[in-house]
Formats: sequence, C-alpha cells, structure tokens
Amino acid sequence: MFSTGQLVFGGLFAVAFILVLIYTYRRDLALHRKHYKGTFWVLVAFICFIMFIVSIKWLFQ
Repeated sequence: MFSTGQLVFGGLFAVAFILVLIYTYRRDLALHRKHYKGTFWVLVAFICFIMFIVSIKWLFQ
C-alpha cells in the first residue's frame, strides 16, 4: 500500500511535527497562563453538561 520511502517520510514528519508543537507550546506557556485563566472551569462545566445530557438519555430510555 505504501512504499518504504513514504513510510519513512510519514514517520519523520510526525516526529518533527510533534517536536515543533512541544517547542511552541513551551515557548507560549507563560502567555497562556496569563490570558487563559479559568478555562479549566469551563472544561469542567462542559464535561458536567455532557454527563447531564447522557444521564437524561439513560434515564428516559
């Protein structure tokens, strides 16, 4: 299905892409902490809302 060269390129590309993502995330970490305070609670509220919807579905099934 894929040649050896394509598999090698795909693997190297994935590794390089992940390394660039890690580098940029670490570089912007202080900026994220400054501008995105409280987003954890938005995530918690979203998960609770999804659990509420699933429980209603399960209750009326």
